[in-house]
Amino acid sequence: MHINLPNKQYYRIGEVAKAFSVNTSLIRFWEGEFKIIKPKRNKKGNRLFKPQDIENFKLIYHLVKEKGMTLEGAKKKLKEKPEKTQDNHAIISRLEGIKAELINFKNQL
Repeated sequence: MHINLPNKQYYRIGEVAKAFSVNTSLIRFWEGEFKIIKPKRNKKGNRLFKPQDIENFKLIYHLVKEKGMTLEGAKKKLKEKPEKTQDNHAIISRLEGIKAELINFKNQL
């Protein structure tokens, strides 16, 4: 899944939810369920997500929404070999980006 977010230091919850096409309540739920998501909070208590949190959301989204894993299964997968899972997801993301570029080139011809 390719996420279109501008390059920023922090992202608001609404931006993250819109980028993943999900409700903000799902973002809050995943934050509580997965310990790898640790947003910073401002003085008002609003969540501010770092780019690393976005990468973790991509990984969770891939496991839960695209592969159809349960939350428990995704947690277990992340605990077993988190670096391998993240590496595989990074490779898949890069390949999807390359595919999108090739399709764009094809459409331009």
